[in-house]
Amino acid sequence: MTDNEYMQIALQLAQQAADSGEVPVGAIIVKDGEIIGRGSNSPIGLHDPTAHAEIAALRDAAQKLGNYRLPDCTLYVTLEPCAMCSGAIQHARISRLVYGANDPKTGACGSVVDLMAEDRLNHHTEVVSGILAEECGAMLTRFFAQRRAQSKQQNLNAPVKDGKVIT
Repeated sequence: MTDNEYMQIALQLAQQAADSGEVPVGAIIVKDGEIIGRGSNSPIGLHDPTAHAEIAALRDAAQKLGNYRLPDCTLYVTLEPCAMCSGAIQHARISRLVYGANDPKTGACGSVVDLMAEDRLNHHTEVVSGILAEECGAMLTRFFAQRRAQSKQQNLNAPVKDGKVIT
């Protein structure tokens, strides 16, 4: 399979997250052409700030391999990893990271900071960005537009006293 085909699978997982009310991010881990880890965002539902798609996929793959180190693996994720996920990717010794959309607010692979290029760190993961970036970004844009519209509608229906919304 190609990077685009693997990213399509990550996009399906991102859609599952969106359908659950989570920020739509999906991730898979591939070793020797086989998907060994899958994850989608679930911090809201799990009440867990570490429940990012990448972390879930890393945990799944580590369980399948019986090892916390995941050398010779590629992680595909629909959104540029944050600092937490980038650190976990490095600790797991992921060989290659492929992501879709850049994250201009929390991206730690070049958008805000670039932990993957930090010479002082002892492991360096190859990074490929922009795979199906339009599709990945569009899913996020739609999700947040729907969230804003829902919030606006809730505020329109909320009781008002002295010009302020009562919650």
